[in-house]
Amino acid sequence: QLQLVESGGGLVQPGGSLRLSCAASGFTGNYYTSGWFRQAPGKEREGVSCISSADGNTYYADSVKGRFTISRDNAKNIMYLQMNSLKPEDTGVYYCAADRLHYYCSGFDPGYWGQGTQVTVSS
Repeated sequence: QLQLVESGGGLVQPGGSLRLSCAASGFTGNYYTSGWFRQAPGKEREGVSCISSADGNTYYADSVKGRFTISRDNAKNIMYLQMNSLKPEDTGVYYCAADRLHYYCSGFDPGYWGQGTQVTVSS
């Protein structure tokens, strides 16, 4: 199966930046729509960003537009989430995820998940 491992989380002050990484392995010969979710304490898991396998189009939740950027380094099999101008409400566990069946973010239904990395935004 595809394996995903997140890293880069930590504690940052409001207004600061973090870059999350998602390293993928075991997917040789396959193509995936992939993206990021997050879950704050007491809240449901929320889709944050997605990048399509078909055309590379990206999706961002309204709450992070203009602050977060999703990208991929195909040579290294790594997906990134650059997070700028962080707010306390961005706090939560961030998960990377991949979908081998759906090619567009509108139908994103991931079957593969990472273990999550904690992001805490606090002064």
